[in-house]
Amino acid sequence: MEKKKLIILTGPTAVGKTSLSIRLAKAVNGAVISADSMQVYEYMDIGSAKIKPEEMDGVDHYLVNCLKPWEPFNVVIFQEMAHQAMSRIYAAGKIPILVGGTGFYIQAVLYDIDFTENDGDDTYRKELEAISQTQDGPQKLYEMLRGIDPKAAEEIHPHNTKRIIRALEFYAQTHRPISEHNTEQRAKESPYDFSYFVLTDERETLYSRIDCRVDQMINAGLVEEVRSLLNMGCDRTMTSMQGLGYKETIDYLTGEITLDEAVYRIKRDTRHFAKRQLTWFKRERDVIWIDKRDFPEESLQLDAILGKLHKH
Repeated sequence: MEKKKLIILTGPTAVGKTSLSIRLAKAVNGAVISADSMQVYEYMDIGSAKIKPEEMDGVDHYLVNCLKPWEPFNVVIFQEMAHQAMSRIYAAGKIPILVGGTGFYIQAVLYDIDFTENDGDDTYRKELEAISQTQDGPQKLYEMLRGIDPKAAEEIHPHNTKRIIRALEFYAQTHRPISEHNTEQRAKESPYDFSYFVLTDERETLYSRIDCRVDQMINAGLVEEVRSLLNMGCDRTMTSMQGLGYKETIDYLTGEITLDEAVYRIKRDTRHFAKRQLTWFKRERDVIWIDKRDFPEESLQLDAILGKLHKH
């Protein structure tokens, strides 16, 4: 059976994926699926650097503004929603283009990763979640993970409590490390005829773009956006409020830190996040790097991508 085409356009945060993705979609008769853990939420526009309707320029977008900020979202939900979107895109005779910087989400779709090794009993997860709410809880959970699965602990950020809990729960249920399971899943052949592009740039240029973007977010009203979310009943325990820019702004609004400190932390943590994204993409198989130092103009980046697609 002939594999269906799938294009991936990813790269670190603030590298310039959004406008390039629109031009690419128009050039190949494609539709965009957002592979982003924040843009899926309504009312979270500024902090997520969400594409504006007028910027979409008539290109269909999926997984943008689909959930309320108090609804859960994780890789399993993403995978299911992405598959539904892809079915609709294929039915319309178009090519799905996965666009976003969440590498694990992309991997879940690309290799159709199986998340079903779960006995349905969430008692242990609830215990772990209770630990995570205590003062040193997140660090304690991370140390637990290091004890049973050092490889997973290396790959998961100590602050990513959701993934740490998932790894601990997986070990408790299956008696095997999640890193071993993930390695097996990564070795699977993709069910798609895919082209995986990673847009990148010189690190200092990227960091400067990140700093500039954070300043723009503050000027555009990030603080007011977060205040409005808190007034709707959102709180820092929700998945949506764990996002970069949101948790730091909550700390400012609750009087724990100054606005200057919040801005400093957002910039610092976003730079760290970009570095981890690049590390992730370097580990992936079959990626095609589009380096902006080689292709400084967006039209040149598009030509490079189209050239690779035609050869593919």
